[in-house]
Amino acid sequence: MPIEALRTEINRIDEQIIDLIAERQHLAARMAQVKMAEGLPVHDDKRTHEVLEHAYNYAVEKGINPLSVRKIFGLLIEMSEEKQRECQGDGNLP
Repeated sequence: MPIEALRTEINRIDEQIIDLIAERQHLAARMAQVKMAEGLPVHDDKRTHEVLEHAYNYAVEKGINPLSVRKIFGLLIEMSEEKQRECQGDGNLP
């Protein structure tokens, strides 16, 4: 496959990843509503650990660098918490 075709395919996949991140952010906004209604904090250490552990283990299963995947998911969690704070009217406060 020529390099331009490979780049086109990578661009297509990158857009799918961005679409999934946008979907995840939409769910984070919905999560903010539930957490507010139930009086729960934005950050949940236990859930963060579960998500990062699952991402790590799934990356191992898929044969990709689990440490890098864990970093990516750390960023996704930060984005989700930021979105939840925005939805709750707290901006980017910790």
